[in-house]
Amino acid sequence: MKKQIKYGVCVLASLLLLGEPIGVQASEQNGRNVAALDTEELLTAGIGDLFISELSKIEYVEIAREAEGALWGYTNLGICNVEENNLNIRQEPDESGKMVGKLPKNAACEIVSSENGWAYITSGKVEGYVKEEYLLTGYEAKKRGGELASAIAVATTDGLNIREYPNLDAEVVTQVASGEFLDIVEIQDDGWIKVYLDDEEVFVSADYVEVKSDLETAITMTELMYGQGVSDVRVDICQYAKQFLGNPYVWGGTSLTNGADCSGFVLSVFAKYGVSLPHSSRAQANMGTGINASELQPGDLVFYAKGGTINHVALYIGGGQVIHASSPKTGIKISSYNYRTPHKMVRILQ
Repeated sequence: MKKQIKYGVCVLASLLLLGEPIGVQASEQNGRNVAALDTEELLTAGIGDLFISELSKIEYVEIAREAEGALWGYTNLGICNVEENNLNIRQEPDESGKMVGKLPKNAACEIVSSENGWAYITSGKVEGYVKEEYLLTGYEAKKRGGELASAIAVATTDGLNIREYPNLDAEVVTQVASGEFLDIVEIQDDGWIKVYLDDEEVFVSADYVEVKSDLETAITMTELMYGQGVSDVRVDICQYAKQFLGNPYVWGGTSLTNGADCSGFVLSVFAKYGVSLPHSSRAQANMGTGINASELQPGDLVFYAKGGTINHVALYIGGGQVIHASSPKTGIKISSYNYRTPHKMVRILQ
């Protein structure tokens, strides 16, 4: 019974600390920690006996302390708090230490330890040291996390069909691979989930995705690396594009800082290097030379289509990755180049 009571107190303490109502939303916000508890255990967690248990005040305080930060899978949550760009993650606690990754603005990490102004963190696939002054911690981190956490649908099967309408007879717009994240617009009562496919709203069956509430994590240096034999111009154009990671998506926009759509982002990046492109993904697809996936190099363009009509463009940055102005929800982001089925690939830089 005492174990059951403790589980109940943990859940209740977390909710009371955050001021959230007890319900489905709170369970989702607690991510894997709450989801991992057996349903029967939750239902018999001793909530009814909570205030007549023999736990002391000290035990209650300790349970509440342990429950703090138990959101989104983190126990000691840190949120990157930089004005712009990314926070460098280093192998050693020194500004001259080897860089092992980057923590984007508002991304989350687990703070393992801290000493002399440096915090040792883990985030996604990256672990290393960051300057502690650039992290929100404690209540401020949880508050910011609550503002930033987005509902995502994770594909649980390869070749997940993305449909134009919530119906099995609707056109399949594209397919995505297992493990790909889709930003949720709305969870419907009919077994379908409305998601963003870049800047369009489409649908997936709830049977083939896992719904989670998550925070952005660090980017590995591998995800930012280029292939060998790449020209300086190609390296420079990709490095320049990545400066704007996390900036907003604005339909019709061409501003790399204040907002751009997919073709506006590509247009403005190439303009920096004296290359003029039209403001349309379909028109951009008719520029340059068509190539196949095995020929992709950083600086090439990857196009995606809906119903055979090109409607999105991304800049290939090497290592199987593209950077693109994706949607109003995510802004400029990095994805796998085949996060959806590529329709055409084009080389602009000869």
